[in-house]
Amino acid sequence: MSNRSSNTAAVPEAKGALDRFKFEVASELGVPLTDGYNGNLTSKQNGSVGGYMVKKMIEAQERQMSGSAQMGMGQTGAGQMSMAQTGSASQM
Repeated sequence: MSNRSSNTAAVPEAKGALDRFKFEVASELGVPLTDGYNGNLTSKQNGSVGGYMVKKMIEAQERQMSGSAQMGMGQTGAGQMSMAQTGSASQM
């Protein structure tokens, strides 16, 4: 097993875009995510944000692999990232 923390970004340059994407997804799901401490949120709320992020990234990667031009991950620009740019989905 790797000594690397699962909380470390595989591509540090993508951190800002991933954070914007996370807040966009939280907003879509109605999860009151804030910048900073979010200990008041339930595991279910946090898990729904992470799970939906992974779902959207997989859909975007499948579209990219199929040659489709429409990425569909959101308005923040995070939708323009491929899985190679963000690392694997398990890095969320």
